[in-house]
Amino acid sequence: MKALIQRVSHASVSVDGKVIGDIGAGLLIFVCAMAGDDAAKSAALAAKIAKLRIFKDDAGKMNRSLLDTGGSALIISQFTLAADTSRGNRPGFSAAASPAEGRALYEQFISDISALGIQTATGSFGADMQVTLLNDGPVTLMLDI
Repeated sequence: MKALIQRVSHASVSVDGKVIGDIGAGLLIFVCAMAGDDAAKSAALAAKIAKLRIFKDDAGKMNRSLLDTGGSALIISQFTLAADTSRGNRPGFSAAASPAEGRALYEQFISDISALGIQTATGSFGADMQVTLLNDGPVTLMLDI
């Protein structure tokens, strides 16, 4: 699984002009299931993200995790993280999981993050979404499990 995470002061996602997910300080997580991914990879990715020390401590150093800060997670499905741009100008997405597998792993990932005690908000799988965020730092990381 792949994830692009951004430390945010706040973030929200809208579908058809209506906000469906909103968080304060925490992480905006764009997640993509790849062909061959399974529930174990989802759990490993959730644990890694929850424990990443990318939030400032009292000395201003990145030394605290999402678990340490009590921050929230806004989780958005993002199959375009599977893009292959090695040939031509049109990205290919054949490395992504099928839509049914992708939806199941997206839902599993949400469950895995929530099970760690992190408050979550979500987008809508497969929908045309508009994401608004205030990036904090900025801190943006790409993870591949």
